[in-house]
Parts: sequence; C-alpha cells; structure tokens
Amino acid sequence: MNILGILEEIHKMVWGPWTLAIFLGVGLCFSIRFGFFQVRGFGCWWGATVGSLRKKTSEACGEKSKENRGDKQQGAVSQLQSVCTALAATVGTGNIAGVATALAAGGPGTLFWMWVSAFIGMITAYAETALGIKSRIRDEGGGYLCGPFLYMERLLGMKGMGAFYAFLCLMCSLGMGSMVQSNAAMSALTYAWDTPLLPGGILFTLLLCAVVWGGIRRIGTVAEKMMPAVSGLYILCCLLVIAASIHKLPGVLREVMICAFRPESAAGGVGGYMVSRSIRYGISRGVFSNEAGLGTLAILHGSAEEADPGRQGMWAMFEVFFDTIVLCTMTGLVILCGAGTDPGELPYQGAALASWCFSSCLGRLGADLVSASTAVFAFATIMAWYYIGRQAAAYLSGGGILEKRMYPILFLGAVFAGSQARVEVVWLLSDIWNGLMAFPNLTALLFLWREIPLPNGRQKK
Repeated sequence: MNILGILEEIHKMVWGPWTLAIFLGVGLCFSIRFGFFQVRGFGCWWGATVGSLRKKTSEACGEKSKENRGDKQQGAVSQLQSVCTALAATVGTGNIAGVATALAAGGPGTLFWMWVSAFIGMITAYAETALGIKSRIRDEGGGYLCGPFLYMERLLGMKGMGAFYAFLCLMCSLGMGSMVQSNAAMSALTYAWDTPLLPGGILFTLLLCAVVWGGIRRIGTVAEKMMPAVSGLYILCCLLVIAASIHKLPGVLREVMICAFRPESAAGGVGGYMVSRSIRYGISRGVFSNEAGLGTLAILHGSAEEADPGRQGMWAMFEVFFDTIVLCTMTGLVILCGAGTDPGELPYQGAALASWCFSSCLGRLGADLVSASTAVFAFATIMAWYYIGRQAAAYLSGGGILEKRMYPILFLGAVFAGSQARVEVVWLLSDIWNGLMAFPNLTALLFLWREIPLPNGRQKK
C-alpha cells in the first residue's frame, strides 16, 4: 500500500463515526449543563454580540456591559477585529467547495445535519473560548498568549497535554492553514482568469507577508475590512440566485428534511445508507467549517481587549452560527435549487458545482464570484491560521527562535509551495492533524466543566 493509501486509512480512523459521536456527545453535555442556552438564550447572546455593535443594547443578560479600559494595552485588538479574525479562520473554502462536496456525497439531508452540528457546536465553542480567556497570559512583548494549551497547563495541570496540542496545532497551520488554502486560492484564480501559476503564487505570498508581518493588529485590521464586505457580497449573490429559483425552495427544504430522516431507512436498503452518509458528511463538514471543538476559536479570541470570558464565549457562538447556519446554508440552497436534490445527477463536483449553479443564474459574473470568494476566503483563512500557528510556536518555544524566526519563514514557504503543487497528501495529513487536535481539547473541556462560567455570569454550584 502506498503512502496515500496508508494516510486514507488513518484518516478514516481519525474521522470515523466514533469521533463524530464524541463531538456531539461533548456538545450535548454542555448544552444540557447550560440549559440549551444557544436556543433559550438567543436574545441574550445576540444582544451581547451583534446587538452590542449596533449600540442598541447597553446591557447583556441583565448585567451592565463593561469596557475593560484598563485591558487596552499594546497586544490587544478591538472586539470587532477579534471577531473578524476568528471569522476569517472559520469562513474559508469549506463554505463553498466543502458544502458542495458534502451534498454530492451525502445528499440534501446533509444540510440538516450540518445545522445539528452547528447547534451543538455553538455551546462547545462557548466553553473553549471562555476557558481560553480565563487562562490567558501576557507574553514578553505585551501581547496575549491564549489557547487550549494554556488551560490544559494552568487549569488542568497537564503541561504535556498542552505541548501535544500545541504541536498538532503547529502542524495543522503548516498544512491545512497554509498549503491547502493557498492551493485552493490559486486553483480558483487559474480556473477563472488563467492566472499564471508562478507569478500568481509569488504575488499571493508577498501580499500575505505584508499582512502577517504586522502582527495581530494588522491581521485584525485587514480582517475587519475584508470579512464583512466579502461575506455580505457573497450572501447577496446567494439571495439573488435563491430568489430566481424561489418556486423550488419549498420542495428543496422538504427534501432536506425527508432525506435527513428517510422513513425507509428502518428497512435497511438504500434509504438507510443515504441517511448514514447524510449524518456523517453533514456533521463532519459542519465541524470542519466552523471548527467548534478544535480549540482554535479560543486562540483567536485571546487577543481581544474585552476580558470577560462569558462575553467572548458568546461571540464564539455567533461565529459558529454565522459560518454554518448562514453561509453554509446559503451555499447549500444555491446548489440544491440550481442543480437538483438527487446527488447522482449533479453535473459537477466541489467548487465547480457551486460555480456552475451561480453561473446558470448570474452568467459569467456568477463563476467569477465563486472564484473570487474562494480566493479571498482562503487568503483570510491563511492569515488567521498564521496567528494560530504562531501562538502554538510561542507556547512551545517560550517566545524563542521557533516563534520569532523559524515559524514565519516556514509558514510563508508552505503558502508558496501549496500554491504551486497538488496537495492530496498534505490535505490528508492536515485533516488528520485537525482531527487529532479535538481529542485533547474535548478531554480538557470535560475535566474542566466546573471552571466554565455560565453565559449569564453566574457560576453553577
């Protein structure tokens, strides 16, 4: 068996049904503990996040909002910049190509199970982000060091587990966070506008270098300007395509629900097989897209000037909601309305399927939109993952040569290499690292459940 075959077998083990059951089980435990706050407390977390940006609420969950002025030091970024940076990491190629691939493999019922994974993942994201803020520390440069590796060490007393998690996180940043994303971006640009591979890869890498060399403040500033504009444009175009096929929407939604719980599945046959595939692809794609349970959201929120763990946790909930319930749903409805609900009759796969659905309604503009969105989302994901990987490197080296000299060069080299070559092996390796990150993180969350503050600020006895 060649290396690709071996990696595929390892991938099946890491991302098997039992892994998805662990994700759902942990999320369900926290949902029960917090009284299904993601639904019961919708007005609370919405008002404390998006509502607070619009300045329509001065209080969140019955408590006065605090600005934590004393925490606005050199290493902190604004709340909006922190949120946009976290969204940059979660909103990526998985929201377009990943959704298309999942629907082709698991059928329309996959969309329902993506909603389930997001619903449960919202509270997992809250728990890990709140713990991250609770255990963050100042580094030598006046910035923050934050992430699961710190709550594993400081709250759980297991420094070895923290180092293991940081190593997995570092490897993932050099694969999934850089090579895979730059490859997707260059593939989209080459497909749409015949961009020359070598000059395009050099320019892409140089643009990224100009952003990440400015540290978290520049990453946050770019994310703050990029993510709302690009996400808003993408949602608008999705709404135009869905509106053009509005007569199909009731049938599509009905088919999503029917396929998610196909009655004939009880008899075992094709229906049962499709239901199992819908669950597997829906939940795994939802986790891949919003990253709830992997611990990365805790790292990305560590630089926020707002020091309240509960508030940051609610922002993480919003990010999962926006990534999966909003963006992934938009892409899924565009594909199902445009290409039909029979996975056996879909004309294309992956990003090409999404591009075909947009272009069938919007013409060449639609294809260009998908290509440009893929490239921009990938760029945003890369710059956010640079920060994630550098935080892991800082933890492993104590702010030494690995973080300050080696990691930036390795990361930018990985970005350029990914833009020039096929990365099937890198994709599999990165997805394995990605999956393995979840195990120490979810284990730590379960052991630290008493340390997690309730969303309303009161600690449960």
